[in-house]
Amino acid sequence: MRPLSLFQIAEWVDGALIQGVPAALVGRVETDSRKVGEGDLFLAIKGERLDAHKFLGDVAKAGAGAMLVSALPYESEGYRGGIIRVKDTLKALQALAYHHRRTSTDLFVTGITGSNGKTSTKDFLASVLACGGPVNATAGNFNNHIGLPLTILAGNEGDRYGVWEMGMNHAGEIGVLADIACPDAAVITHIGTAHIEHLGSREGIAAEKASLAEAVPAGGFCVMPLHDDFYPFVRDRVRCGMVSVGIGQGDVRAEGLVPDRDGRMRFELVSDYASPFTVSLPVRGEHMVMNALLAAAVGLRCGIDPAAISGALGSVRLTHGRLEEKSVGGIAFLDDSYNANPDSMHAALRTLRGAEVAGRRVAVLGFMGELGEHEEAEHLRLGERVAEQGIDLLVTVGERAARINERASGLAGNRNFPTHEEAVAYLREVLAPGDLVLVKGSRSAGMERVIAAFA
Repeated sequence: MRPLSLFQIAEWVDGALIQGVPAALVGRVETDSRKVGEGDLFLAIKGERLDAHKFLGDVAKAGAGAMLVSALPYESEGYRGGIIRVKDTLKALQALAYHHRRTSTDLFVTGITGSNGKTSTKDFLASVLACGGPVNATAGNFNNHIGLPLTILAGNEGDRYGVWEMGMNHAGEIGVLADIACPDAAVITHIGTAHIEHLGSREGIAAEKASLAEAVPAGGFCVMPLHDDFYPFVRDRVRCGMVSVGIGQGDVRAEGLVPDRDGRMRFELVSDYASPFTVSLPVRGEHMVMNALLAAAVGLRCGIDPAAISGALGSVRLTHGRLEEKSVGGIAFLDDSYNANPDSMHAALRTLRGAEVAGRRVAVLGFMGELGEHEEAEHLRLGERVAEQGIDLLVTVGERAARINERASGLAGNRNFPTHEEAVAYLREVLAPGDLVLVKGSRSAGMERVIAAFA
């Protein structure tokens, strides 16, 4: 965050400066009392399980320049820094980010949402736009009502681009985030079934995702896969331009796609915006090609040189747990353990099927969460997909994942285990050098524990 005076902060958050010098400046915002440094602004967020006001004494000792609180900080007696009092510190955080964004006039912001692929697309896009200037991109899973404001406020004064993920669980959440972010462009990676438990239908999910594109002004644009069956739905709701991407179709498209033996995806990127150029992605999967195309489309619209885009896509470092290839004892793992929903599961299985391997293709899967009444049907359907993709061995972990096995008929040796430890013990017995093992499940399934046991 660029340096702001306590007076300016108090005005933006509709707070009362009850202690401190109005002209005093702070330049960094922190919500974790353990990370507060000299001169920081500490926002005391009151969550469901933890109230940060309990740690104001520690914050005072750490030398915070100011505190933003909703209760008088008696725990910090003797503290001489600034104190701004508000009714609700979470709303104050969002208001601070809202105003900070609107006074960052030189920043071009792209908001990213979708049922899956948000983080990988963010990684690709941050790499591409870095060729044109400094980028403030979402870190980790900071894509919600707290994470997005913190991402905005973590930016530097010289940033040229903002690449911000926007996630949601319930209706109305994307609209709130889009209002804070004020995007110049939008990327919708895919409209699937993630979070259908709370949204009720794919139509409800589509309306929620489309609210990001609806926030983009007429001079901006929204990038989206042309093959997505909700593309017309989004196109008809927005005032901005639409940019379509696809494999063999769209304004920005991949032609001549060839998966190499080394795991790279090579293709010719053809578009209406530049001469064709070659791209070689350091990651498997057609869905990763789609994510790269989404990023390339934004880069081309922002005037990034095609050669630079090719280099950026070819050297990208994806966030941990996104189809990350690892080799342990001669056995290759595809670590896609970060999260899962039906669409991303099916994409990962297609990637496993398409890979050239000397041994067997093995899927080690956990359950998929947030499906509500659709959970049983989606797990049974996933089992059918496993069988259709010709996977050699399926191992599932946990009672909720056992349904996958019921429909994965015809695969010898399919097993379900109650615990990760039991699954690992079995895998140690049956895996051999040359096998390729996909590990995937929802975040709460903890499937990264399987790979950690082999490391």
